[in-house]
Amino acid sequence: MGPQEGGGDTMNGRPALIELDRVSKYYGNIRALEGVSLEVRAGEITCVLGDNGAGKSTLIKIAAGLHRHDAGTFSIEGEQTALSSPREALDRGIATVYQDLAVVPLMPVWRNFFLGSEPVKGAGPFRRLDVRTMRETTRAELLRMGIDLRDVDQPIGTLSGGERQCVAIARAVYFGAKVLVLDEPTAALGVKQSGVVLKYVAAARDAGLGVVLITHNPHHAYMVGDRFVLLKRGTMSGSHTKDSVTLDELTRQMAGGSDLDDLRHELSRPASPTPG
Repeated sequence: MGPQEGGGDTMNGRPALIELDRVSKYYGNIRALEGVSLEVRAGEITCVLGDNGAGKSTLIKIAAGLHRHDAGTFSIEGEQTALSSPREALDRGIATVYQDLAVVPLMPVWRNFFLGSEPVKGAGPFRRLDVRTMRETTRAELLRMGIDLRDVDQPIGTLSGGERQCVAIARAVYFGAKVLVLDEPTAALGVKQSGVVLKYVAAARDAGLGVVLITHNPHHAYMVGDRFVLLKRGTMSGSHTKDSVTLDELTRQMAGGSDLDDLRHELSRPASPTPG
């Protein structure tokens, strides 16, 4: 039994932070997404799973305000909307962290933390960046998320991929995101670094954010997820809550289910003839 659809009311009467109801997106005659529904609630992680070409990127672009949906409804805290830009998405509390992080490798961690939103002090010709505040805030916010960097003055390019993802998550929390959309944050990471990132994804959830975790890894999804939406060729192939699906079943559906069984049968070797 999958997540409840429709009005999106919680037990306390509050609507989902964001809800997509039968959303579709077309590029000419190409169906990129059709009839996809999901909801994201405060303090929960909704995982969207699918292989390449499943429609995950299109879903991210709609949530991030890059593309408008063509059919269905997209609601933010119960209000139907169609985002016109990433800035509008940010203003509405939706922060997206892409797999290819938008950082300046040679700039220090604190400068990347505030990139585009730098506080200043002074006035007129004496107006300048408030470097002390940025350093102290970056260090404090990273510590609050459990991230203890040796030095926030080090270039962010010297951090591991997992550490850079964690800085981006802490930044979104600090700047008031209500919904955090993470695009394959563990895709290029090893086991240990993936575990580090998943720890901070859970920390964002525990801080009260609603998280959308885009991934092709059912094991990572099942470790932290509360809801699961499976995509295949632009359509939904499954929708589950954590208590309604096992990891084995999620993995099987992700791998293709009956398609995988057919492939296994095709690849199986015929039995060798018994010597006469």
